[in-house]
This record gives sequence, structure tokens and C-alpha cells, in this order.
Amino acid sequence: MKPNPPSTLSSRLEKIPAVVLLMLAIASLQVGGALAVGLFKHLGPLGTVTLRVSIAAVILLLLGRPRLDRQVRANWVPLALFGLSIAGMNLCIYQAFARIPFGAAVTLELIGPLSLSVLFSRRGRDFVWAGLAVLGVLLLTPLTGASPDPVGVWYALAAGVCWAAYARLGALVGSRLPGGAGLSLGIGIAALVMLPIGIWSAGATLLQPSLLAVGFLIALASTVIPFSLEFEALRRLPARTYGILVSIDPAAAAITGAVLLHQPLTLRTFAAVVCVVAAAVGVTLTAQSDR
Repeated sequence: MKPNPPSTLSSRLEKIPAVVLLMLAIASLQVGGALAVGLFKHLGPLGTVTLRVSIAAVILLLLGRPRLDRQVRANWVPLALFGLSIAGMNLCIYQAFARIPFGAAVTLELIGPLSLSVLFSRRGRDFVWAGLAVLGVLLLTPLTGASPDPVGVWYALAAGVCWAAYARLGALVGSRLPGGAGLSLGIGIAALVMLPIGIWSAGATLLQPSLLAVGFLIALASTVIPFSLEFEALRRLPARTYGILVSIDPAAAAITGAVLLHQPLTLRTFAAVVCVVAAAVGVTLTAQSDR
């Protein structure tokens, strides 16, 4: 059987710089996530994220139509782990969104890919910038006098661990499976894992036509578009570079939360975001100067 051919979409995305793809993915993801918070009163965080990921999985599988050929079967272990990382990342961060401000949750989640960037660094200066980012994360934890729900904090940190796993596994799966096969199958696996949880949490409410329509739009904004762009970027970016670039996520989330969710941007949150963004800029400039 022939291997999965690269899709037309994937071929077009290959012409766009990986950094640009990742920036567009971050913007779309934050806007979609903020819109999803509006469904919490109807479906709860678990029902909302399950609806979003399930609809996204159907869209991606229909568009990509991946074949379960020998190449896919030979890589079923990393593919399954990739799907589990997507499920864990989404379930945990939505539980955090329900308990702590949007920007704070994304800032805390960043500890995962940030740790990944330091782990793969070989320059001492990167550890200095990483320390600044860690300071930003610490500003949002109850240990330093902040007041967010500690359960929400732990959910955000757990999402960060899953995010780090997603980044590594996404790069691995993307290098082994051509086109968008790895992404569509990975999100399909995530949806299968999450469906029992979502059904248990929201029940038949998941099938209300009005909520399905909103869920479709959210799935496009927060899963189909950003994951497609990010997955293509992961195929071309080193793990350390990816961890650096996604450091702008907290700033994007804080702005999105303030504009769309009317969540106040406190001085502590602002300081934390500044620390993390400054670290991202510092590491990026350091990387460019070493070329």
C-alpha cells in the first residue's frame, strides 16, 4: 500500500516560515480558548473540551482521510502517546480555565515547554533567561503570596507537562508520517479517550444543535486551525526553538482574557507575563547572535 501522500494544505503550509505558522497558531488558539469558556455554563469544562476536540477530530479525519497503512501501524506507539498527550493537555488546561484567570493558566502551563527548551539547551545564557521565565511562573503560584485556586494551578502545571510531551511526540510523529496523517490520527485518538469523560460530565446536552454549532466554530478556531499550523511548525523547528517561541503564549492569553472575557490584568499577572515574554525575547536574540 502506498504511503499517505502530503495533503494540498500541508504542501501550501510548507511555503510559510515555521515561525509565522506558530505565531498564527498561538493567536487562533487563545481566541478559540476564550470563546470556549462561554460554553462552561452549559457543558462544564470537561464537556466543552470534549465537544471541541471531538468535532475537530471529525473535521481533520474527513479532510485528511489518513490510511492505516504499514507506516502508521509501525508507529502506533508514539502515535498513541501523542493522542494521549493531546487529551491530557486539553482536559487539564480547561479544568484550569474554570478555576483561575485565562492568562494565569496559560502562563503556568508554559513551564512544560519552557523546561523542554532548557533541557535541550547547550548555552549557559539560555539558563539565565529560563530563570527569568520561571520567576514569572512563580509570581502566579500560591507559594509566593498569589491567590489563585491551588487546584487550578496544579491543573495548569499538569497541562504543561502534557504540552511538553505533545511537543516532543508531535515532532517525532511528524517526522515519521507524511502530511497531516499524524495530527488527524492523534486528535482522533484524543477524542476517543475524552468522549467517555465528556459524556459522563455533560450527558445528552452535548447533542443540543445550538451548542454543536458553537462547538464547531470553537473547534475550528482552537483546534483545527492552530493544531494544523503548529504541527507543521513542529516538523521544522528544533525542540528548544519551539519552547522559546511559545513563550509569548502568556501575553497573548492575558490580552485575550482581558478583551474577550473581561478578566482584570492584575499587577502580579502583568509582572509575570513581562518576565516570561522578556525571557522569550532574550533567548531568541541570543540564538540569533550565535548564528
